[in-house]
Amino acid sequence: MGSEGIRDMGSFQRKWQQFRNRNDDERGASLVEYALLLALIAVVCITAITFLGESSSSKYNEFGECWSNAGSGQPAPAYC
Repeated sequence: MGSEGIRDMGSFQRKWQQFRNRNDDERGASLVEYALLLALIAVVCITAITFLGESSSSKYNEFGECWSNAGSGQPAPAYC
């Protein structure tokens, strides 16, 4: 009965060590997952800034045309 308990304890320790090693491996995997998520967020942000930058640039150009036409006495374009 005594030696059986010792064998079970050794088995438990091996299983526990395997469990701990697996958790260490998962920590590295979660780091990779967070890095990929961060890269995806960066790509979305860059795409949004690029798209909104072009859109807002055209709006500012229209506003500039309206402003310059208002000071020159010329009729304003229809979009003003």
